[in-house]
Amino acid sequence: MRDKLDIEATSRTPAVGFDFAGNHLKISGESYPEDVTEFYRPVFDALDEYLGGLGQGSCRFDFELIYLNSSSAKAVMMLMDKLEAAAANGASVDIHWLYDKEDDTMQELGEEFGEDLESAKFHLEKMSV
Repeated sequence: MRDKLDIEATSRTPAVGFDFAGNHLKISGESYPEDVTEFYRPVFDALDEYLGGLGQGSCRFDFELIYLNSSSAKAVMMLMDKLEAAAANGASVDIHWLYDKEDDTMQELGEEFGEDLESAKFHLEKMSV
């Protein structure tokens, strides 16, 4: 299994920083790629591989998104589903949704995502800018 996945941000895609060895995963920035499936496929694949080996271990996933379109929101929901499944299978999963204190839309979106989680721990946090 790989130790990390790093994808640099572009004007339309978020930065992805998965430190598998440190059990800290992060997606940050804006997400409205032309092809959501193409962008997120390696992210899903790497996460699946990592979570498959996590077992009863623990991890933290930070979502620090400034903007995402509806297709990206579906991809984020799929990421949340994968994290929730790992937590339901015994892993300790902490999900942190960080948003700008002025951004009601991203706060509300985070609240909606958090409502669907039962096994993973969800934290809604204002970003300190």
